[in-house]
Amino acid sequence: MKLAVPKEIWPGEKRVAVTPETVKKLKALGFDVAIEAGAGIDAAIPDDRFVDAGATIAKTMKTTVKDADVIFKVRPPVIDGKTNELTAYKKGAAVVALLEPYDRKDLIEAMAKAGVDGYSMELMPRISRAQSMDVLSSQSNLAGYRAVLDAAHEFGRIYPMMMTAAGTLAPARVVVVGAGVAGLQAIATAKRLGAVVSAFDVRPAVKEQVQSLGGTFIEVEDDTASDAETSGGYAKEMSDDYKKKQAEKLKEVLTKTDIVITTALIPGRPAPEIVTADMVAGMKPGSVIIDLAAERGGNVAGVKLGETVMTDNGVKLIGPANITSSVATDATAMYAKNLLNFITLSVDKDKGTLSFNGEDQIIAETRLTHDGKVVHPKFGGEEVANG
Repeated sequence: MKLAVPKEIWPGEKRVAVTPETVKKLKALGFDVAIEAGAGIDAAIPDDRFVDAGATIAKTMKTTVKDADVIFKVRPPVIDGKTNELTAYKKGAAVVALLEPYDRKDLIEAMAKAGVDGYSMELMPRISRAQSMDVLSSQSNLAGYRAVLDAAHEFGRIYPMMMTAAGTLAPARVVVVGAGVAGLQAIATAKRLGAVVSAFDVRPAVKEQVQSLGGTFIEVEDDTASDAETSGGYAKEMSDDYKKKQAEKLKEVLTKTDIVITTALIPGRPAPEIVTADMVAGMKPGSVIIDLAAERGGNVAGVKLGETVMTDNGVKLIGPANITSSVATDATAMYAKNLLNFITLSVDKDKGTLSFNGEDQIIAETRLTHDGKVVHPKFGGEEVANG
């Protein structure tokens, strides 16, 4: 069995899909591991460390993936313009990556046409035995942490209260919108740095989690709030009446806020706009907003992906692109373990064979294409059992 790891070519992507630690474990499963030269450089993993772990270094992407049964990637295969990575993959190869299925119908169809089996790690089911494979949680955790540090860098004051002979400095007031994995880590990090932290989420069930981290939960009284969560634990789109009450509450809170971190996402849909232009206009000069949902359209009116916008009233709107890649070493370590745990499901170590069981919930819900067809029902296909 051959497993290949090409170098990421998406602009700004610094992560890689394996580490020396996971290479050793992949070798123990029976894989021959080929890695493109320089694939780990931006994650502080030079080629010689991969070689020491048992991998083979290949000079080009094509030689790396030649005859590979499995291809590990971070970002989707590039199929634009002069570059089409899929043409280098053998028919029947399994591509395991963040495939962005809700936005990339073209890629799904291209993988089916190429006879490549695509496994999208974003679609991992929210079940207990899949927790060790949950890339959204592992990467979001780091994003929440990094957002707080980036906000500190942009903010003209410090986070904690400080009492000195020259006077007392008041603590920064931080509001986190969305108390999922990224939001909870942002709350914890800001609190550890000494800020006064509040958090908002449409799901009342997360109130205890926010409070356990030392944050204050911002509540919106509404009868529909009890039905704000999907069976998978994600937030639902809320009613117009709820949104009106939410806006009134947030506008009041944000006038006293220094830093806002927004993280609210709805799977398969554009990010909801929660912080309006009117709310931003009511904030203090020098305030900072970091919108972690900017890649999905943003939670904040006026935010631009990959840019810092200064409003007329002196508020910085920051829409980071691929913020997790800015902590590439740790992000790689966590992502690589997620992928290792995922592929281990389908390996018979004793026989040295690989077989993806389509009746397994994890395989069924992550598999987009198989045998030249789109098979995921959410994306225009029908489920196929085994292969």
